Amino acid sequence: MTKLIAILNVVAWSGFWAFGYLAFTAGVENTGQMVTAAILASIGGGLGMMAYLWLIRHSEETGYAKRPNRAVKRENDEVEGTS
Repeated sequence: MTKLIAILNVVAWSGFWAFGYLAFTAGVENTGQMVTAAILASIGGGLGMMAYLWLIRHSEETGYAKRPNRAVKRENDEVEGTS
C-alpha cells in the first residue's frame, strides 16, 4: 500500500506542475483552457499534499523516520496570566 501511495504522490505532483505550467502559459483569450488547467493543477496539488503527509505519518509510525522534537505539556504547568 505504501508503494501505491508513493506512486500516487509522484503522479499527483507531476500533474500539479504540468497543469500549473499550462494554466500560467495559456493565453488570456483562452480562459476555458486556463481555468481547466488551474482546476486540474489544484486537484494534483491537493492529492500530492495528502499523499505526502500520509507517507510522512507512515514513515514515523514504522520507525523509518524519527519523530520531530516536540514539547510535552505537563499537567502542573499554568498558563501565564491565569489563576
